[in-house]
Amino acid sequence: MTTRYCVLLSGLLVLVLLPPAVSAEDAFMLDGEALARVVPGSFFFEGRSGPTQMRNAAAIRFGEKRHVIAALVDTAGYSSDIRAKYEGFLITDSRIAFGDKELAAGAYGFGVTKESKFNVFDVGGNLLLSVAGAKDAATRTPRPLALLKENGGVRLYRGRSFVVVTAK
Repeated sequence: MTTRYCVLLSGLLVLVLLPPAVSAEDAFMLDGEALARVVPGSFFFEGRSGPTQMRNAAAIRFGEKRHVIAALVDTAGYSSDIRAKYEGFLITDSRIAFGDKELAAGAYGFGVTKESKFNVFDVGGNLLLSVAGAKDAATRTPRPLALLKENGGVRLYRGRSFVVVTAK
């Protein structure tokens, strides 16, 4: 076997065995009954369970089976310190890039500061990561929460503030 043949065969094997890249074109927004099937009715955070605001819930499927689910939660029964940091939840069944940081599969609470900083917490209330978001001044009447396709990923909006989420 020649060296050239081995290199060519190795390159072909790498291309065949690598998982396919997932792009925004592979992202499919869930709505209606499909959305209702994947979004939980409530979310547990720091020892309490709050009901999901289904009107402020969104989900997207990357490829065949990878999901990102986000929703706001009614935190009326929570203490003021929890309400100050926690607005909703984010669930992903695969690794994602959340802004410029990576997030493992799991369920998380999140909150957004006035400075458009997205803070992600574990369900015990421990800060896992903080990502600088951006403001979308072009949005005339922002929804409280939305997921919208973007080139190379999906934008997670909280009002006019957003962060880009991509599948890994």
